[in-house]
Amino acid sequence: MVSFLRRWCLFGVLGLALQVAWSQKDPEAILGPGDMLRISVFQNPELSLDARLGEQGQISYPLLGMVSLGGLSVTAAQEKLAKLLGDGGFVVKPHVSLVVLQVKSSQVSVLGQVGRPGRYPIESGQVRVSEMIASAGGVLPTGSDTVTLVGTRSSQTVQFEIDLPAIFQKGDRDQDVLLAHGDILHVARAPNFFIYGEVQHPGAFRWERGLTLLQAMAQAGGLTLRGTERGIKIHRRDQQGSTRLLEVPSMEEVIERDDVIYVRESLF
Repeated sequence: MVSFLRRWCLFGVLGLALQVAWSQKDPEAILGPGDMLRISVFQNPELSLDARLGEQGQISYPLLGMVSLGGLSVTAAQEKLAKLLGDGGFVVKPHVSLVVLQVKSSQVSVLGQVGRPGRYPIESGQVRVSEMIASAGGVLPTGSDTVTLVGTRSSQTVQFEIDLPAIFQKGDRDQDVLLAHGDILHVARAPNFFIYGEVQHPGAFRWERGLTLLQAMAQAGGLTLRGTERGIKIHRRDQQGSTRLLEVPSMEEVIERDDVIYVRESLF
């Protein structure tokens, strides 16, 4: 129950944060190679065109020939086409409308424990990790509360660990980094702890930060009739990979990821 309430609160805060983010006006996307465009000119249907930007960011447009639109925003591309049509004397005071039908130039891969893994376009000028995770259906109950980002910045390969609770519970916007074309987001399976011996439901359980031994025992259904809280032991792995045995002094002992808890049988 504690675990469920924690996750419920986290996703409630997530939804509120995303509503605030989406209520703000996003900067325009920048056009790039592979993007599919629909161009129309008011009262000039013969100039309507669906075209895909080539590798050099160009399209072939009626009357104008090859026009470079790569690297421009939608508004700037509309203004450029209107100016070329007007300056060339082809249309008087042209009103150009441009819609991006499909984004291919800027995409992010979202993998792992999310609702809909796959490749997703960066459809506005700035998209953050939280927005992209939401587009992919959110983190599954089996997913970790951290996200790994792998990408390229300034020609260097970088890797970040994004802490979702830090974003939505602590308001740490520095964690919610901006995404770039080619980024990979990976949500790993949530870490576990293990409990065996004299408990009702021994096995593996989802680990969460701050989990106490008492809460861990509750997830396992509590003690059997033969079980005792005295002499509980924890097998814990250190950073070097060695396992050490701890005798737990208190039920408020904080459990760490991958801990193996052994509950003894009472001698009386």
